[in-house]
Amino acid sequence: MANIEKRNSSNGATNYRVKIRLKGFPVQSATFERITDARKWAQQTEAAIREGRHFKTTEGKRHTLAELIDRYIRNVLPHKPRSAYDQTRQLKWWSAEIGSHALSDVTPSLIAQYRDKLAGGITHHGKPRSPATVNRYLAALSIVFTTAVKEWGWVDDTPMRKVSKGKESRGRVRFLSDDERPRLLKTCKASSNPYLYPVVVLALSTGMRQGEIMRLTWDDVDLNRGRAILHETKNDERRAVAITGHALGLLKELSKVRRIDSNFLFPSNENNPRKAMNLRAPWEAALKRADVEDFRFHDLRHSAASYLAMNGASLAEIAEVLGHKTLQMVKRYAHLSEGHTARVVEAMNNKVFGEMV
Repeated sequence: MANIEKRNSSNGATNYRVKIRLKGFPVQSATFERITDARKWAQQTEAAIREGRHFKTTEGKRHTLAELIDRYIRNVLPHKPRSAYDQTRQLKWWSAEIGSHALSDVTPSLIAQYRDKLAGGITHHGKPRSPATVNRYLAALSIVFTTAVKEWGWVDDTPMRKVSKGKESRGRVRFLSDDERPRLLKTCKASSNPYLYPVVVLALSTGMRQGEIMRLTWDDVDLNRGRAILHETKNDERRAVAITGHALGLLKELSKVRRIDSNFLFPSNENNPRKAMNLRAPWEAALKRADVEDFRFHDLRHSAASYLAMNGASLAEIAEVLGHKTLQMVKRYAHLSEGHTARVVEAMNNKVFGEMV
């Protein structure tokens, strides 16, 4: 609410001091010589605050959203190589659509308007954008505004706080059935590419992501202790992965014939041994020969998690194996571990009430 206080100076002049107090926002104040100016400023400023258009500093009026995005891409993204490509593409979309607006005019309603436009668009694959994709675009813009608030002082608050995100699906759970698994492994083993089979076995037995596997070097692997150290992960935390059984045996065999001109476990062809092998073509060929449909390489990770759940692993244990910080991402496998949960509950009941039965 706005409060206008009439003040008289020692020389007899009169002015009007306005203070605006709204819950959740800093107090705004200004002084005017005329009551009409004070009332007008109070009305306009209070409306701007409620709509997310008001910024205490003048920076929000001096800079456009395009300038903010350009500065972020230029100064911040080079330090985030893993997310730089996707965020650059997402942020340039925002810049092209509403980049000409001054930051003070980038309101929640404006962002919501273009969020809806984004949601109604078609991807380069010819498919509608999913809520998850739209949320990634919103997240990229939110990070930029947060940086502008905390580090650059270009805005006092982020309009993203009042922009709703779309509800995402619970997540795909596609795993190899008992019939599909041996067929796929057989075609991978018969592939002309010598790395396809050990890579697929490694993915199935450890749940590692494709990028994590393909970036592995011999310095990362300890064959004696049966483990690999992942230095670059999705959540930017180093983690150890246990490698046992058939997967460990395959890596030991591979180490005997490793190339001396590359430190990668799965190096590219002889013309470029300093890069990892691209297995897309042999992988797709193996899927086709095995007659496995609607299956992506990342589904090998889902398969590993599903097998863990079906063999009695708790959600906490699955999260630790996959490298998730919280249980939220592994809740999609909860229905597969219901048998294990039932056994735990039964054991507790037998212990507590056994004598009463």
